[in-house]
Amino acid sequence: MPAPIRLRELIRTIRTARTQAEEREMIQKECAAIRSSFREEDNTYRCRNVAKLLYMHMLGYPAHFGQLECLKLIASQKFTDKRIGYLGAMLLLDERQDVHLLMTNCIKNDLNHSTQYVQGLALCTLGCMGSSEMCRDLAGEVEKLLKTSNSYLRKKAALCAVHVIRKVPELMEMFLPATKNLLNEKNHGVLHTSVVLLTEMCERSPDMLAHFRKLVPQLVRILKNLIMSGYSPEHDVSGISDPFLQVRILRLLRILGRNDDDSSEAMNDILAQVATNTETSKNVGNAILYETVLTIMDIKSESGLRVLAINILGRFLLNNDKNIRYVALTSLLKTVQTDHNAVQRHRSTIVDCLKDLDVSIKRRAMELSFALVNGNNIRGMMKELLYFLDSCEPEFKADCASGIFLAAEKYAPSKRWHIDTIMRVLTTAGSYVRDDAVPNLIQLITNSMEMHAYTVQRLYKAILGDYSQQPLVQVASWCIGEYGDLLVSGQCEEEEPIQVTEDEVLDVLENVLISNMTASVTRGYALTAIMKLSTRFACTVNRIKKVVSVYGSSIDVELQQRAVEYNALFKKYDHMRSALLERMPVMEKLTTNGPTDVTQPNGEAEPAVLETKPSSSTLQPTSQANDLLDLLGSNDVTPVISTAPPHKPASAGGELLDLLGDLNPTGTPAPAPQIPHPTFLLDGLSTQPIFNDITAGIPTITAYSKNGLKIDFAFERSNTNPIITVITIQAANSTELDMTDFVFQAATFQLQLLSPSSSSIPAFNTGTLTQVIKVLNPQKQQLRMRIKLTYNHKGAAMQDLAEVNNFPPQSWQ
Repeated sequence: MPAPIRLRELIRTIRTARTQAEEREMIQKECAAIRSSFREEDNTYRCRNVAKLLYMHMLGYPAHFGQLECLKLIASQKFTDKRIGYLGAMLLLDERQDVHLLMTNCIKNDLNHSTQYVQGLALCTLGCMGSSEMCRDLAGEVEKLLKTSNSYLRKKAALCAVHVIRKVPELMEMFLPATKNLLNEKNHGVLHTSVVLLTEMCERSPDMLAHFRKLVPQLVRILKNLIMSGYSPEHDVSGISDPFLQVRILRLLRILGRNDDDSSEAMNDILAQVATNTETSKNVGNAILYETVLTIMDIKSESGLRVLAINILGRFLLNNDKNIRYVALTSLLKTVQTDHNAVQRHRSTIVDCLKDLDVSIKRRAMELSFALVNGNNIRGMMKELLYFLDSCEPEFKADCASGIFLAAEKYAPSKRWHIDTIMRVLTTAGSYVRDDAVPNLIQLITNSMEMHAYTVQRLYKAILGDYSQQPLVQVASWCIGEYGDLLVSGQCEEEEPIQVTEDEVLDVLENVLISNMTASVTRGYALTAIMKLSTRFACTVNRIKKVVSVYGSSIDVELQQRAVEYNALFKKYDHMRSALLERMPVMEKLTTNGPTDVTQPNGEAEPAVLETKPSSSTLQPTSQANDLLDLLGSNDVTPVISTAPPHKPASAGGELLDLLGDLNPTGTPAPAPQIPHPTFLLDGLSTQPIFNDITAGIPTITAYSKNGLKIDFAFERSNTNPIITVITIQAANSTELDMTDFVFQAATFQLQLLSPSSSSIPAFNTGTLTQVIKVLNPQKQQLRMRIKLTYNHKGAAMQDLAEVNNFPPQSWQ
């Protein structure tokens, strides 16, 4: 058989291939020749064939058939064969393959070989791919080599010991005696690997960490010799003596000094010397300074040293290298909470980074800028951040807008400034703000009673001819509906009032309704605003009636439902209109996921508790309540409330307004400010029992069972507060298709419906939808309930009404 081609020739041949197919053909042909040679047990060219196979493996072609040949080369007595065999084992074998266990005896023999280079090959292979079984068997041999006087073997044995400890942590104590003299070695390679070994042991064992803390003075001495020593060509890198060893020692010092006063005190001086004597003109020096800063910040260092570290990071911000600037911003972001004042000194440099072209630097600078905002610099920082919001890329706008909202809420110097800032954000990046921005701004405006005229005038001018920023249009529509009379009367004192007529205001709102840029939710805000103006404006009521009646046939179901209900309010319940549409009261602060929280003196919040005394704003004459119940198809049940979102507006019309203004079967946020019901400020929805002292023995009832939909009522009552009944609805679906967009509405005594667990009910009774009703029944009258169900099933919209009269006496007596 002719001699196989050499590796160099194979590489040259493969590089001549013009296409991928041609290269594959060459590889397949050569692999076939190598397989034939392996089958013939050709010892002469085995080393050459395995070397070629490894090159093919590096190109991504399969080479697993050469694994056993690697073991044969390892068993060979030739150094050249062993070198290729061990290289092949490291590339082609790992601990997931049982073949690697066949190497254990060969590695053990080579660890005891008379030639240091063979021993080095065995150590490298064990440290690269040794399994836990191999490490247990060979740990003793590694420990012996760690004590040898040969520096070449000691550095390799130290790295191999690191791998053994990672695989078998319980063998760590075996290497403890051998580490005593490692730091006395003059050879930098041994010192480097020794520090790596000590670092690994300290990270994995608290006992080892405590044991090695006594080595801090020795490590400090080594580091001091490195920075004070003269030029050494063997270890010099860009004028710095062995920066790799310096970095490793600094990392070990960081681990040893963490949460330890004595160790931290011992290394303070050397850290200051490194920070002041290291050259910063080259990247090597910057790497050492960065590790020094991390060490200073992680140990219990002196305050002056921490300021020095932050000043180093401040100098990094002026570096032309983008990577160094990014590292500095990231490090400052981690330290800003503990050393706020020191970081504040570099505020102008950090703000300048907002103008950087690199998007990653911009993001870090933005996050750090928000972390630096406080009551003293709020005006200047907001000016810079608003300028950044104007010019930044779209992916930054949402986070930047949220940050400005939070900072303005926390540090606003005045309510006018707060409102102006949020309006500026909505004008600039309204499409990117979070969903809660609109109700939060509405709550802020409502509570700033002296700013109503100024705000409505500013919002009116902001949306003239521009409806692109939907959140801004929603807030403006709401404010115009609430305070349109102030806009027309020109009562603004903060700036020059504008002259606006009632018809001009209605023109703007009608333009919002017909604009192609207006979202469905925004149209709901605008229509509700127009309806509210029927009680604020005296001369345009007939025009408002026409507008409302037009949208009674809108293809938008939400808008159509509102218009129909508003028409009914004009025609059948006009005597209630002024009470229902009167101005909103001052709102309490909302939480994002539940009822209103009460802020405690220590800054913490606790859920508000239900008041047993009914709120006067929720009590309505029985005749008015029964009239409104017609909207659900009944007039024989007492006051009503709808189920839509968990928070609904409250007014003098109380819960009755919800039915007219905020029925929301589509699940879309209703265009009205969201505040909790004043009478039902309960703690959040929970899967646990509502009360600790539950009245036992209340039976469950089936309230509805029709068309595959079954609704059961389960009851809870408190022994100490029996006027509250908590009803848990469980809706199940026995049909073959899911029921989607499910909305449950109810009418009975004063009640609150919390958010449902889902908007869909799974088919085949594979799951249930749950919802909690909290009923206040001070008179302990017999419970009756009118329910309205709306859902989609089999592509059709379903709606049904039912009355529940079979409440068990224990639920209300």
